[in-house]
Amino acid sequence: MRLPQVGAAFDPRAVPRDRESAIAVLRRAVELGVNHVDTAAFYFSRLRSANELINRALAPYPDDLVIATKVGPRRDAAGESLPRARPEQLRGEVERNLRELGRDHLDLVNLRVGGPGPIAEHFGALAELRAAGLIRHLGVSGVSPEQLDEARAIAPVVCVQNAYGLGFRAGQDALVRRCGRLAIAYVPFFALAREGRERGAGVAELAEVAAVAAARGATAAQVRLAWALHQGPHVLVIPGTGSVAHLEQNVAAGSLELAPDELALLDAAHERAG
Repeated sequence: MRLPQVGAAFDPRAVPRDRESAIAVLRRAVELGVNHVDTAAFYFSRLRSANELINRALAPYPDDLVIATKVGPRRDAAGESLPRARPEQLRGEVERNLRELGRDHLDLVNLRVGGPGPIAEHFGALAELRAAGLIRHLGVSGVSPEQLDEARAIAPVVCVQNAYGLGFRAGQDALVRRCGRLAIAYVPFFALAREGRERGAGVAELAEVAAVAAARGATAAQVRLAWALHQGPHVLVIPGTGSVAHLEQNVAAGSLELAPDELALLDAAHERAG
C-alpha cells in the first residue's frame, strides 16, 4: 500500500513514489527473507501500481514467495472510490490482479469486507474461482467472527486479515486466539496503529512501549511488531513502508524476543488502552 505513493494511502493527490526506490524496497525485502507480500489492484497512485511494481521487481517469482491480494474495494482511474464490487464483478477483479502481477493463478485472495452483513454470495463467487484454478487459497479481511464462520461453511479459509495492534482493538484478542486453534493465519494490518488510526508523528506513545523500547535499544515500532508476533506462531504482520531503512528495521523486529515480564507489562497496557 505504501509503495505507489508518498503520503496518505488512497489520496488521489498523493505524490507518486520514485519507481526505482519502490523496486529497491521489494528486492531488499526478498533478500532479507521476506516471503509474504500483501498487495491489491486498488493500491495505486497516478503513475504507480503496487502490483506492477511487484511484477517488475520480483518476477520471475521465487518459489516460496506468497503474494496475497484482496478484492472488494474499487477505485476509478483517478483514484476516487467506487461502489464495492458485486459478486459477479469479482472475477474481473481477480483477473485484473492476475494481469498486473503476470501470473496464471493467485496464491491467496482475501475478500475485503469491512462492514456488517452476510458475505456468502461474495465469498461463494471467490470459491468458484478457486475451484476453477485461478486462486489457490482464500482468506477474509475486516470480518467479524460470525462472518468468518459464514465463509468457512463455504470453503476453507486460511487467513483472517483484520485491523489490530498493541492497545488497538483489544476486542480482537479472542478472534486471534481462535484463529490459532483453527490453524488459520491471523494477519493484522495497522499493527502499528493506535487510537483508531495508523500511528504516525505527533501521536503520543504508550509509556510501557517506550520503556521497553528504551531498555532494549529498539524503536517503539519494533516493540509493537514484536508484541504482535508474540501473540502466536500463526500471527503474521504486514507493516507497509516505502523505505529500505524502515523495511530493515521492521524485519529486525522479528528477532526481538520479549521477556515474560515485558510481555506482561505490554499486555496490561494493551488491555487498558484497547
